[in-house]
Amino acid sequence: MHRFQTAGALAALAFLLPSPASADIGLGPRLAVVRGDTVAGSSGDRYTGGVLRARVSPRTALELALDWRAVVNQSLNERTRDYPIQGTLLLYPVRASLSPYLLGGIGWYSQRVESLDAASTVLDSTTTRKFGYHAGFGGELRLGRRAAVHVDYRYTFIRFGADQVTAEPADTASGGLRIPVVASLAEKLKLSHEGSMWTGGLTVYF
Repeated sequence: MHRFQTAGALAALAFLLPSPASADIGLGPRLAVVRGDTVAGSSGDRYTGGVLRARVSPRTALELALDWRAVVNQSLNERTRDYPIQGTLLLYPVRASLSPYLLGGIGWYSQRVESLDAASTVLDSTTTRKFGYHAGFGGELRLGRRAAVHVDYRYTFIRFGADQVTAEPADTASGGLRIPVVASLAEKLKLSHEGSMWTGGLTVYF
């Protein structure tokens, strides 16, 4: 049900956007693997969702993504629902069949924790919301005029002017991605972050 609601929301937003040239607005599913911290060895959480991409110029695009995840903890009689929303600006240095891009944007991250009884009926619930910036890089492979697949890596909950830079997890095997150029830039700008995520999806343009 929630997946259909996500797709419906994205479709509605597509009609609200200005109408650019043909095949410049795309809609499709995406998967995300999210690490909520920078501790080496921490596992990633998998999300499913949808993405809306709209090109505003040959070198720029806007993206709106909605993801979803629900986990039940039987021992605590608890269900946790996470539904983050991200708005992102994509910058393409070059346009080709395979186009790299840089990205940056803002996100709203909501989590609802529900207390359950033995019949899985909700007894009580608490919702928390967080706001944060993200940035990263990726690539988009065009599959003709009407479709494309993309993969990107994002640092989440970025902070500026931090005393301790944590822009890159030390353990790449646990899901972190270490890039020397990014690490050097983070040190100069005093950037830190609280997590990271891989995303991948298929976009159909119309």
